[in-house]
Amino acid sequence: MLHVVRADQAGNDVRRGISEIFAEGFTQWLGFFSKNPQKIAEAFAHMFVLDQFYVALSNGRVIGMAACTNGISLSVKLDTRELRKHLGFYKGSMAGIFLKKEFESPFVDPSPGVGSIEFVGTAAESRGQGVASQMIRHIIEATPYETYLIEEVADTNIPAMKLYNKLGFQEYKRRQIPIKRSKKIGINYVVSLRYSKPTNSSLLK
Repeated sequence: MLHVVRADQAGNDVRRGISEIFAEGFTQWLGFFSKNPQKIAEAFAHMFVLDQFYVALSNGRVIGMAACTNGISLSVKLDTRELRKHLGFYKGSMAGIFLKKEFESPFVDPSPGVGSIEFVGTAAESRGQGVASQMIRHIIEATPYETYLIEEVADTNIPAMKLYNKLGFQEYKRRQIPIKRSKKIGINYVVSLRYSKPTNSSLLK
């Protein structure tokens, strides 16, 4: 039985499950710091702000995660000391410098009624089973925003792009990755998408 709940209301500590899904999904981006998903999970487990996250649970196990913020509140907060403990002084320090900018950047000009959906991920063995769809539908029904943004989805992440398009999200911006980095990580563009609730309905069909 799958159900979606806000992470701080899950009734047990879901931080480790969130971090394992994060590591599976972001190893491609974080390969400089470690190519070991287990080490990535340990290094970043501290950073998740649980009252900004939703988790999909199956038999008490986290099989999906997604954050939703107002564009001002942060969904993750990095602690350089924790990063150094797991990644070593040099790489932990580099992660603290570069990833704080990447992960802890709220909207430049947040707007009332606009929510940001972030860090959407599903456990590898549960992909293709509608977990992400159920989480995003739940978030849109449970939060008060009229418009939702999903920022910077890799253009090579075809399953995610198909999912978001199916749910009614539409591309409104794309940013080209610098050629040198693009060749290294295998991503050409990152795409930003937007969804607006129907005026007479609060429910995604």
